[in-house]
Amino acid sequence: MTLTDYKTIIKPDQDTQSVPMTAPQLEGTVMDRFQMHGKVTVITGAAGAIGGALAEGFAQAGSHVAIMDYKYDPEIDERLSLTYGVKVQSYRADITNYEMVQDVIQLILSEFGQIDTFIANAGVVWTTGSILNEDSTVDNWKRVFDVNVHGTFNCAKVVGNYFKQRGSGSLIMTASMSGHIVNVPNYQTCYNASKAAVVHMGKSLAVEFAGFARVNTVSPGYTDTPLSSFVPTEQRAKWWGLTPMGREGLPQELVGAYLYLASDLATFTTGTDIRVDGGYTSV
Repeated sequence: MTLTDYKTIIKPDQDTQSVPMTAPQLEGTVMDRFQMHGKVTVITGAAGAIGGALAEGFAQAGSHVAIMDYKYDPEIDERLSLTYGVKVQSYRADITNYEMVQDVIQLILSEFGQIDTFIANAGVVWTTGSILNEDSTVDNWKRVFDVNVHGTFNCAKVVGNYFKQRGSGSLIMTASMSGHIVNVPNYQTCYNASKAAVVHMGKSLAVEFAGFARVNTVSPGYTDTPLSSFVPTEQRAKWWGLTPMGREGLPQELVGAYLYLASDLATFTTGTDIRVDGGYTSV
C-alpha cells in the first residue's frame, strides 16, 4: 500500500495530508476542566439509585440535567434545582421505544438548547437464576436485552446523530463488571451477556464516532441499590467475601468515573471502560 492509497480506518474520506487531527485547546486549571458549569447532561434511568446519584453529582458539578425515565418524579427536579442552582427537568420515556426516544431527545434539545453529555444508564437485572429454571422464559430474556442492549442502541443512535451534526459530544454507557467476568454465586447469564454487549458496543461506537464524539463505558461492581434488594443477605455476604474491598459500593462512589469521562479532562479518552468494582475483577 502506498501513501496515496492509505485511508484511515476511522475516517475513510479523510485527506492523508490533514493527519493528525487537530487537538483541542485546553484552557484553565485541572479543576476548571473538571467542572461542568453551563453544560447539559442527559441521564436515562435517573429515577433509580445509580442514575439518581449521577443526576445529583452532575448538578453539583454545575451541569444542567435532563432525566429520561419511565418513572416520572418531579420532586427530583425541584430538589436538585433548588439545591444546586441548575436547570433540572424530568421526562417520561421508554428507551425501548425508538420513536419515543427520538421525540424526548428532540424535546430536551428544544428546552435546553444543547446536549453535551448523554449517559445511557437505564437497565434491568435478571432475577430468575439459571436459564433452566421454569421462570427463566424467553420473554424474560428478551426484556433484559430490550432494555439493556436495544434501549442503549436507541439512545446512542439518536444522540449520535445530534453529536455528528454538532461536531462534539460525550456518550457514556453503563455496563457492568458482569460484562467482563462471570460473577458468582448468582446465575445471571442473560444479564452478563447483555452487559458484555454494552461494553463492546461502547468500544465499537468509539471508533464509529471518533470524528465527532467520545464514547466510553463504566462497569460498576456489586452496588448497594434496590435492584439487588431481592437477594438474601447470606448470598450478598458471599459477594462481600469475593470483593477485595469487602463490601458493596455506594452509588455515589460511581459518580467520579462518569464525571471524568464527561469532562474536558478526558478529551483523549474514548473506547475505554472504567471498572468501579472494589477490585472484584482483579482476582
